[in-house]
Amino acid sequence: MPGFEFWGDEERKEVNDVLETGILMRYGFDGPRKGIWKAKELEQEICKKFGSEYAHLTSSGTSALTTAMAALGIGHGDEVIMPTFTFVASFEAVLSVGATPVLVDVDETLTLDPKAVELAITPKTKCIMPVHMCGSMADMDALKNICDQHDLVLLEDACQSIGASYKGRMLGTIGHAGTFSFDFVKTMTCGEGGVVMTNNKDVYTKCDGYTDHGHDHLGGADRGADLHPFIGYNYRISELHAAVGLAQIRKVDHFLSIQKRNHQLLKQIISQVPEVTFRAVPDPAGDSCTFLSWFLPTEEITVAFVEEMKAQGILAGNFYWYKNNWHYISKWDHLKNADFLNSQSHDITEKLRSYASQSFPASDQVMSRCISTAISLMWTDEQIQEKGEKMVAAISKALAGQSVLA
Repeated sequence: MPGFEFWGDEERKEVNDVLETGILMRYGFDGPRKGIWKAKELEQEICKKFGSEYAHLTSSGTSALTTAMAALGIGHGDEVIMPTFTFVASFEAVLSVGATPVLVDVDETLTLDPKAVELAITPKTKCIMPVHMCGSMADMDALKNICDQHDLVLLEDACQSIGASYKGRMLGTIGHAGTFSFDFVKTMTCGEGGVVMTNNKDVYTKCDGYTDHGHDHLGGADRGADLHPFIGYNYRISELHAAVGLAQIRKVDHFLSIQKRNHQLLKQIISQVPEVTFRAVPDPAGDSCTFLSWFLPTEEITVAFVEEMKAQGILAGNFYWYKNNWHYISKWDHLKNADFLNSQSHDITEKLRSYASQSFPASDQVMSRCISTAISLMWTDEQIQEKGEKMVAAISKALAGQSVLA
């Protein structure tokens, strides 16, 4: 799955280009950098590879989401509809701009259920934010139609689905803006980093300034001549991180081809168990295949499978998100308690505390039965076969144990 598995001479070469100049900052120092502009070069490569008109790099996927929301005018008093299954960064970004996260159910796509989205819309709704989890995609036609009907912003959190597509368009380029994360365990990595992609020049220009203290970057080689048309923050990527990403993006098609092959081989093995079903993928051809996500018939059987894998010491790489502290609402106590270090608006804290007593039975029914198996780029055919056979054996034991109990 992650690009760090293929770290090599290409990354070292790009990083050494920067080290030889000593200019680690992406802006300024035009003379000493000797024509080395890794961040600018990576932004151009991102546009070319993924098909967006504009791309602006940031320090992380979280800061990319924050930047995109600010550039799209999302802030205090606005509600952002998002899924109950995501990484905590998604709601952190919403809160960082003063907006309110409105959590709704997922379906067997593991992403936003469009029917739940429709029911959650209020006069305060400003944005729908699908999170394309585990390499695959939300039903973008349905969500785009909802946004068009209600004049809402469509912001794609595609941080976990680099290289996935929907009906011929790359995820992250379909909405008003989209984001990738380039952290250490993503399909391509910068070590740390992110990007906002958009086809709107005004949104891009705002992102460009927002991530660099509001600089308009119109002062030429003299940063002191830049104006500051609005307040910004420091969400800049460094040239070192951009250099790593530049090497990685040139390998990403290779990563994806291996990923898809390994995904298919493992799926064939565990498909032998009739009780196993698989995640719904709105466009199967567009799945980036970072994970193989699948379901067992009940929560009890799924828990028994997890326990069996733990007992054998082979659970690594199989994720039971339902009990994971970072990815599902049932474990987000800090969110439901509104545990901020600084004071927040009454509206936000009240909304967050309401989640402590709100149930999401539709999401629970999906996530309590779901396992996502991370797909390694380094597996041999023999390792895939061995892994699949061990998984099948553990599944069969869990099924048999539940049958005895029944």
